[in-house]
Amino acid sequence: MPEYTMTIDGKAVKGQTTAGVINPATGQVFAQVPECTKTQLDEAMAAAARAYTSWSKDINVRKKALLACAARLQKDIDELASVLTHEQGKPLAKAKEEIFGASIWFKYTAGLDLPVEVVQDDASHRIEIRRKPLGVVAAITPWNYPLLLAVWKIAPSLLAGNTVVLKPSPFTPITTLMLGEMLREVVPAGVVNVISGGNELGSWMTSHPVPRKVSFTGSVATGKKVAISAAPDLKRITLELGGNDAAILLPDINPKTVAEKVFWGAFENNGQICSAIKRVYAHESQYKAVVENLTEIAKSVRVGDGMDEGTQIGPLNNKPQFERVSELVEDAKKHGAKITTGGGQLGSQGYFYKPTIVSEISDGVRLVDEEQFGPALPVVAYKDIDDAVRRANGTNYGLSGSVWSSNPDKAVEVASQLECGSAWINQHLAIAPNLPFGGAKWSGVGVENGPWGLLGFTEIQVVNVAKN
Repeated sequence: MPEYTMTIDGKAVKGQTTAGVINPATGQVFAQVPECTKTQLDEAMAAAARAYTSWSKDINVRKKALLACAARLQKDIDELASVLTHEQGKPLAKAKEEIFGASIWFKYTAGLDLPVEVVQDDASHRIEIRRKPLGVVAAITPWNYPLLLAVWKIAPSLLAGNTVVLKPSPFTPITTLMLGEMLREVVPAGVVNVISGGNELGSWMTSHPVPRKVSFTGSVATGKKVAISAAPDLKRITLELGGNDAAILLPDINPKTVAEKVFWGAFENNGQICSAIKRVYAHESQYKAVVENLTEIAKSVRVGDGMDEGTQIGPLNNKPQFERVSELVEDAKKHGAKITTGGGQLGSQGYFYKPTIVSEISDGVRLVDEEQFGPALPVVAYKDIDDAVRRANGTNYGLSGSVWSSNPDKAVEVASQLECGSAWINQHLAIAPNLPFGGAKWSGVGVENGPWGLLGFTEIQVVNVAKN
């Protein structure tokens, strides 16, 4: 098996022990990665703290470094993509898209600025509002988009003048470790440190005395633990957590036209996206046609190993997630729901699950009320739009949502009533580097991306000069 190393203070570091990484298409271990010790974590934090002093001084140096990061990432895109598919499961073409997207995020962030705001400049005073870096950022990323979401944290952290200690999910650590190896070539030692390990390592990071900010993407349950762990030291936090996104289909839609976009809004990355469509509300007059069209598409999709040409949907990433999706679908069956297609394992190895459409289901069933994070989509009927909005908002989640209509003005009116961070019209998953991304309620604290996300990695400093 190939050997992967952590990056601490610009050096390759092995672990005292290793952990296996499973290929979700086979269910078998295909690589070993280092397990970071507490001592090695201390070394990574100390390296980041040392590097901070010089790194925080010159934003122009940092901008050039981010552009170098983007170029370095694209240099080995084929190698990275292959590894990403093996550890995450997504089709190879989608893995390449993720890596290319990560390079775009680096480039976009390099073009941002931290301008000085002058609020007074007269004979008596000049008062400026400046943005200062925080220090060391502890970043923890999930397994669905391991490389892209790492860059969502690294790029703004670095531009703001912070240094980083990053831990990927133990389910998908390899491409992030490889990213650390690549960035050793283009950023000074200690600026980006990448370590690997399990949940215990994450707990050590969030309670460690060095970081001044924790940026976490993952589940609501773990996000709450991160907030509790960071609180005693008053660390700043950004939490990008789960979602239970509703897509509301207004009565005037064309079911056949809308179904394709709604399907991929739900099943992109095998449904393993926090802001994917998790439940569809279709008007009773269109309900049967919506279900039929979604079912037809689900039956036609090619599921397979992400390395196989033509694969559209790969396996679920890990066994616990496979078991969760299976459990939620079985629970829906017990509550009288109808499985119009799918509803079970595909094949005898790996974590493949058939694309599943569930009808004759309503609120109160777990598949509707909870975040499934997988290829099982419930379609719920509604009578009037106000009721659909009420039900869409009747959740602790508030990440995103969408409204579909042949009348965009009407759709905007409905979308404005949704309690979520992003409200999309006739589209879903419209995420871009120049747009803020975050959630209401339990879906998160703070935002990522764009100048808004960048400011989350800074503190305000007022510089007040008396002229006489």
